[in-house]
Amino acid sequence: MTATAKFLFDLDFSVGGGKPVIALADHNAKLAQAEQIAYRNGFAAAEARAAAEAAQSLAAAAAAFDRLRRELAAIETRLETEAVDVAVAVAQKLATELMAREPLAELSALARDCFRHLVGAPHVVVRVNEALHESARETLAGIARDRGFEGRLVVLAEPGIAPGDCRIEWADGGIVRDRTATDAAIAELIARYLGARRFGPPAPPATPDLVGRSEP
Repeated sequence: MTATAKFLFDLDFSVGGGKPVIALADHNAKLAQAEQIAYRNGFAAAEARAAAEAAQSLAAAAAAFDRLRRELAAIETRLETEAVDVAVAVAQKLATELMAREPLAELSALARDCFRHLVGAPHVVVRVNEALHESARETLAGIARDRGFEGRLVVLAEPGIAPGDCRIEWADGGIVRDRTATDAAIAELIARYLGARRFGPPAPPATPDLVGRSEP
């Protein structure tokens, strides 16, 4: 009979079954390193997420602030417009009532100022409302005397001139007191002012940017 050959193993099973052996200290060191890397990665991801959320919240707050600023500006413009309209309406009503009570008040004030500069004029013509002709002639004659005017004063009645209005004319000039034209000019100036306030460029808002800085 042929003798049976023994099978010889090339691996040594006495330690570790033939696999590489890692010392416990090295294993703990690698584990600690892996934990540190995982911690750093997790912290960086959380920090980036928090920064993104903060930036988004800040942008939303800035947009809300800008919207509120525009709404407040619109309210301010509306209130200002209403206040101006009320003031103009009250002024017109008071002027109308004052004119009805003292129709010669504005005419007298204008005449006093004019005759102070027309002392040497040869003649002056004043055109007034026909209903006020007689009283205006007496009033103007007294003002002319008080101012030292020695020329010829002519007071004419004009049906087209409103009560309280007048035209004062002299050789090389003249002046007109026309309340309707004055009211129209005032209304135009007010409309221009309010138009500029309503449609003019708004002031830039002082809103914070994404890194927390504020515009000066």
